[in-house]
Amino acid sequence: MTNNLLWLLLLFINFSGIILSYKLFSKTGLYIWIAMAAIIANIQVINTVEVFGYVTTLGNIIYGTSYLATDILNENYGKKEAQKGVYVGVFILFTVTIIMTICYYFIPLQTDDSIYTNNAFKTIFGFLPRVAFASLIAYFVSQLHDVWAFDYWKQKKPKHLWVRNNLSTLTSQLLDNVIFTVLAFWGVFEFNIILEIFITTYIMKFIVAALDTPFVYISKKINIK
Repeated sequence: MTNNLLWLLLLFINFSGIILSYKLFSKTGLYIWIAMAAIIANIQVINTVEVFGYVTTLGNIIYGTSYLATDILNENYGKKEAQKGVYVGVFILFTVTIIMTICYYFIPLQTDDSIYTNNAFKTIFGFLPRVAFASLIAYFVSQLHDVWAFDYWKQKKPKHLWVRNNLSTLTSQLLDNVIFTVLAFWGVFEFNIILEIFITTYIMKFIVAALDTPFVYISKKINIK
């Protein structure tokens, strides 16, 4: 299966998963999803792939669903519940980073299997502190902006859900992309690679944000109190 098909499959599974989580567990399911997305996105982002001719990092889809989750919370339960979702994500990401950073420094048993698994562990989590720090700052700033912008447009355009969903998410994703790309990759890659990652990552996030609109309407119909 090609990367393009895998990306589309991953997109469908993520969007369907967040709706199912909401259907089964109400707003608690959205908080759970936000926490899960914060962890998974910061592991997936380590892997760089080519999708539809663009070089980008993984994690864009599930990271984008955290904006979808806070938009659903904002639409169905109000601004305060959406802000709570942001704080849940920040707390989980910070706590996981601290725990896994400590685990990183444990000395493994000197056996072939232990050394092999420890090297794999360090490959995954050795980059985590910097990525997580960049993500934490970008996530906190952009998500709070998203909550504010969604609520702002909700007051201005109460009958146009697609307007507030897209305007709030797309501007917040741009803000997130600027902060994260600079903090995570500056000094790691050459500038032209960073610029390419920035452009292609935002294109992918733009697509994810545009395609999540129907799922906001689905959540509106579910609207579990």
